[in-house]
Amino acid sequence: MFAAFEQVFTLETALYFAKGALVSLGMAILSLFIGLILGVLGASAKRSKYLVLRAIGNFYVEVIRGTPMLLQILIIFSVIPSIYTAITGEVLRINVYLIGIIAMSINSGAYSTELIRSGINGVDKGQWEACETLGLSSWQTMRFVVLPQAFKLIVPPIISEFVTLIKDSSLTSTIGAIELLKSAQIVGAEYYEVMSPYFLAAIFYLVMTISISYIGKKVEKRLAVSD
Repeated sequence: MFAAFEQVFTLETALYFAKGALVSLGMAILSLFIGLILGVLGASAKRSKYLVLRAIGNFYVEVIRGTPMLLQILIIFSVIPSIYTAITGEVLRINVYLIGIIAMSINSGAYSTELIRSGINGVDKGQWEACETLGLSSWQTMRFVVLPQAFKLIVPPIISEFVTLIKDSSLTSTIGAIELLKSAQIVGAEYYEVMSPYFLAAIFYLVMTISISYIGKKVEKRLAVSD
């Protein structure tokens, strides 16, 4: 069944796969971090007393969550450079890894917006009233009291989002980013056999996602104890 397994699974290819896995992991980490920042901004916009900000927040979340990430990657890769060229007459070349991080961050930000908003809504209203009594501004209340508690409430879904981003990083292979899946495709093309490389890629994905899920559960338990 895996006739070329011994040929494929060498120290050289193992290191090549590990490099691809690190690229996938790095893209996911950066995208999660930026996505959480966008999520805080999006949640703040959706909770704003200003209609325009609420409309922008809702539009962002609905459009991004309602379209596939692959489409978003391809728009940044193909459509935006085409528009730029049509306007300026110059060719716009964007690094494929940067495109991947931008698309993944924007996508993650839309989901994080809803996660953070639900976390904020889960904070007891008495906390807001207590901060108001102490004379804290809305920004100080949000920054020092509400957000820390909200993030504790949404640790499990954030971990799930991180795992999803690791898997979704494989979509950047369609634009030439050499992450874990693309590494498997390259090795498969070299040996004229794809089953073994894909099997090895699956093992790398499982090691990353299971490890992160395990760490997430440990963090969740520690936060529960601290309560």
